[in-house]
Amino acid sequence: MAQFKLLMPGEPGPWFRQRSLSNPNYAFDTAAGRYIVLCFFGSARDHHSHAIIQAVAAHRGFFDDLKGCFFGVSSDPTDVSEARIADRYPGMRYLCDFDGAVGRLYGAIPFDAPADARGLPVRRMWVVLDPTLRVKTVVPFAADGSDIGEILAYLDALPPPERFAGFEVPAPILVLPDVFEPEFCAHLIGLYVAHGGTESGFMREVDGKTVAIHDHGHKRRKDYTIEDPNLVAETQRRVKRCVVPEIRKVHQFAVTRMERYIVSCYAAEDGGHFRAHRDNTTKGTAHRRFAVSINLNSDFDGGEVCFPEYGSRGFKAPPGGAVVFSCSLLHAVSPVTRGRRYAFLPFLYDDEAAKIREANNAYLGDGVSRYQGAEA
Repeated sequence: MAQFKLLMPGEPGPWFRQRSLSNPNYAFDTAAGRYIVLCFFGSARDHHSHAIIQAVAAHRGFFDDLKGCFFGVSSDPTDVSEARIADRYPGMRYLCDFDGAVGRLYGAIPFDAPADARGLPVRRMWVVLDPTLRVKTVVPFAADGSDIGEILAYLDALPPPERFAGFEVPAPILVLPDVFEPEFCAHLIGLYVAHGGTESGFMREVDGKTVAIHDHGHKRRKDYTIEDPNLVAETQRRVKRCVVPEIRKVHQFAVTRMERYIVSCYAAEDGGHFRAHRDNTTKGTAHRRFAVSINLNSDFDGGEVCFPEYGSRGFKAPPGGAVVFSCSLLHAVSPVTRGRRYAFLPFLYDDEAAKIREANNAYLGDGVSRYQGAEA
């Protein structure tokens, strides 16, 4: 007898990567920060599925990528070849779940189904997730199509995304003033100004390897790498004194390692920004536990760190102040609209994570530096 996963309200919706109509390897976790509606309709060829697509397209007050986003999950390759589905921005996207990978995770097909899941019957249903990607409700299709009205009424009654819990939930971050003193901030900025920076990419998993990607639509920033061991030690000393004790107090986590010694610049003239991402989603970055964002100046507009899963509020620490957060949190840097934002941006981890980092050297692509041992 077929066995299906049964998702219950309150449990995390499984993350996945799957082909979408616009991306061969869409990372679903990056969609957090709004209500997500997954609709497992199987095939778009029948009347019920067609009615769903029409109803969602007519309900753009909710499906606007701010309050909500619709993901239609197709199991039928002819939906693509016969153009029965098409993304409509904002708010409407489709996943090509022809191998059943997403269906297994969410209970639309049996979790013990064979790898080639084509032709398997689908438990057709809706799954609504909150902005942190936790399950809100699961609604099966109804033979008379009444599920469509039921789900739309449910969505219309939801509070704004930033009040998904009934009130505004603060992002689980630390804000720590006075990590760097003004003279030290000025010294680091002076190094960047004197030496300039190089374009900074981001890490992505490609064919099982962690590789550096450059895409100005996703990220625009330049970095200067600190190579002076004495200056590296000075940054470590300040982080150990001011940041590490707070992480131990709040998170009961003992930091022993520090990675990356860079002065970064988000410049208005470059359109400096970094779209929503997480810092530990590849094998080459899986060891990272906490990110530290220390502003070195304040004479800029924009450039705020925000956490979409917990609302649109941005955080701009004072010069020398740090925003500290788990590398698992979805976060972004808003475009700098005036001036330049200079920042010191290390990652923190522990000895156990260092073992993970060393073991994952085998999965690093060309141009990604191998881990050689303790850094702090």
